[in-house]
Amino acid sequence: MYELQQFEFLHQDHQITMKMDDMRRKKKKETKKASTKEDRARVVDLNGMSLDSLPKFSIDLAFIRNLNLSNNNLQNIPESLTARLLNLEKLDVHSNQLRSLPNSIGCLSKLQVLNVSGNFIQSLPATIENCRALEELNINFNILSKLPDTIGFELIKLKKLSVNSNKLVFLPSSTSHLMALTVLDVRLNCLRSLPDNLENLINLETLNVSQNFRYLESLPYSIGLLLSLVELDVSYNNIKTLPDSIGCLQKLQKLSVEGNPLVSPPPEVVEQGLHVVKEYMCHKMNSGDKTPTKKRWWKVKLGTFNGHMRSGKQLKHEAFSPLQYQPMNGLASPGFMWKLSPLRLFSPRRRSLS
Repeated sequence: MYELQQFEFLHQDHQITMKMDDMRRKKKKETKKASTKEDRARVVDLNGMSLDSLPKFSIDLAFIRNLNLSNNNLQNIPESLTARLLNLEKLDVHSNQLRSLPNSIGCLSKLQVLNVSGNFIQSLPATIENCRALEELNINFNILSKLPDTIGFELIKLKKLSVNSNKLVFLPSSTSHLMALTVLDVRLNCLRSLPDNLENLINLETLNVSQNFRYLESLPYSIGLLLSLVELDVSYNNIKTLPDSIGCLQKLQKLSVEGNPLVSPPPEVVEQGLHVVKEYMCHKMNSGDKTPTKKRWWKVKLGTFNGHMRSGKQLKHEAFSPLQYQPMNGLASPGFMWKLSPLRLFSPRRRSLS
């Protein structure tokens, strides 16, 4: 009898455990369905659907995190739409027919990535400065003639700014306050100059100002104070002289200067590569802004003046090293000639010593 009661008790306990497991599995499935539905709501992809206008969204716009409207025929984005995308983190509207962005874009306080490339945008709304979480801004292939004057004071988290293939004449001075910036691409514009105080861009690793052609004639001295710079492209401009401070760029690994009427450094130095260019600019800077004479940068092919030959590897690194002038201790040295001087041989002191 006791064994029968114990068996019934264990059986009931097992059934309770089974029911609890079923309830957990059901709850897990429901949670997974809910999270899947929420994930779908967070990403809205309308890429390449030939849209002339935006459809009505059946979901709450506040749920959307990623909105892709690229490769369509959109001519505008409604103010009411962006004003309700309160949690949007990424907006991609590249390759449309947009001529402007809505002022309400300033409501996107959580926006991190904005891609508006390949449109017909002439200017950015000043309210874009309110997008203080922005980390990437791509405005390539538009017809921008300027950026908002105070853009650098507000977008303090911006890491990548790409504005190539526009009509920019200058960059606002506030650009130099983008201290988080790692990439700045302003090629294929009409830039006349760069801001003077670039040294504030302490994290900048890539700077591309190439193909501004006849417009860009010089670079600011502060470009040599970009201590994190790894890649610098100034090719196809109208630059005759690089600032001497480029010799201070210790982390620089790639320098492109082709397509410029360069005088300093001269072509024979540029041909030897980045190492020699930096050495040349350092020497020029340390010699009081005097251009090193050509004879100090000739190529040593046969050996050194002490009679010891150098290996090919040494020649590669020392091809344009400035010559070290040693004091003369031979027959023609001033010290030896003084010994033969008549003033010394026939002086009263000389006679008394003998």
